[in-house]
Amino acid sequence: MIPVVMPTYARADVVFERGEGPYLFDTAGRRYLDFAAGVAVTAFGHAHPHLVEALTRQANKVWHTSNLFRVAGQERLAERLTASTFADTVFFTNSGAEAWECGLKVCRKYHSATGNPQRWRVITFEQAFHGRTMTAISAARQEKLVKGFGPLVDGFDQVAFGNLNEVRNAITDETAAICVEPIQGEGGIRVGDEHFLKGLRRVCDEFGILLFLDEIQTGMGRTGKLFAHEWAGITPDVMAVAKGIGGGFPLGACLASEKAAVGMTAGTHGSTYGGNPLAMAVGDAVMDLVLAPGLLENVERMGALLHRGLEALVERRPGAYAAARGLGLIQGLKCVPANTDVVARLRDHGMLAVPAGDNVVRLLPPLIIGEEQVEEALTLLDRVAQEVTP
Repeated sequence: MIPVVMPTYARADVVFERGEGPYLFDTAGRRYLDFAAGVAVTAFGHAHPHLVEALTRQANKVWHTSNLFRVAGQERLAERLTASTFADTVFFTNSGAEAWECGLKVCRKYHSATGNPQRWRVITFEQAFHGRTMTAISAARQEKLVKGFGPLVDGFDQVAFGNLNEVRNAITDETAAICVEPIQGEGGIRVGDEHFLKGLRRVCDEFGILLFLDEIQTGMGRTGKLFAHEWAGITPDVMAVAKGIGGGFPLGACLASEKAAVGMTAGTHGSTYGGNPLAMAVGDAVMDLVLAPGLLENVERMGALLHRGLEALVERRPGAYAAARGLGLIQGLKCVPANTDVVARLRDHGMLAVPAGDNVVRLLPPLIIGEEQVEEALTLLDRVAQEVTP
């Protein structure tokens, strides 16, 4: 008999009851070091007082009015996001997949509005992940995502991640945009280097197409910059953001330049719940935290400390770990045994992590961690390495 909750996840038999900062507590009272953060969502840990206060205050006022009316919180949060980024305008969503879908529509609509409706295809990259909608899985085209869901949505031309020659060769008169994650998270913490990202920007400028970044996982301070593309010194035309932007509350956003959003006029897109007052209150409070003096510096410092520790583990425990990857607090360990076994053993020892592609264990701690939590994580990873090494 099928469970009442559709069995689309292989869920661990743990129920969490409460959280405090970088730790979660299950119903038996056991404490876990949270280096999963809800897959990079709870960016400021659990029960952060500033976020709790913002949500509670708004909940006592109004929850929902719909986008048929102005929403003051949207205007404030959009002003803060545009002031801190390349963007001139923002559309708020409930999730990353919705933000990505909005970005795709922006790219196509731009070319239609500027007299080139034949430009509708988008270049994407192998091992990409953009969400679970039919269009998003068609763009990523990973076997584990698409099997049994065909036929796929047309409109995507996939090339190897990091290969500018393949990008150039894939461009046709129908190409509208290039969509890329600066760091592939689900794909195995594969970092797009500065040469690659700068090259994509040059190619887009040369051919008159849009650069569409998926920063759903890498944005909102995760790498030590507000957004990961800043490390390469480039700006996109369109960008999808989610996960950390709500600190655990469902929230996403599609950011765009005025040029790219030229076709997004009244009636071209919408969302019932997107940008509701509750989400906007929390998103505004998240901006307070991520822009606070010292936060990004702490991410960069703790990320460097964690990465050095992971590299040392690779050298010391080659039977368990093959490589360390990442930037800031999006780090990965390529495993020798199955990554799912390593994740399960970490959980047995009181630490949460997330599996990713290429047999990688993803480490995505809250941005507020300190040296104590980094050392705790490295100790537990070392303990598991000793268990899984033949």
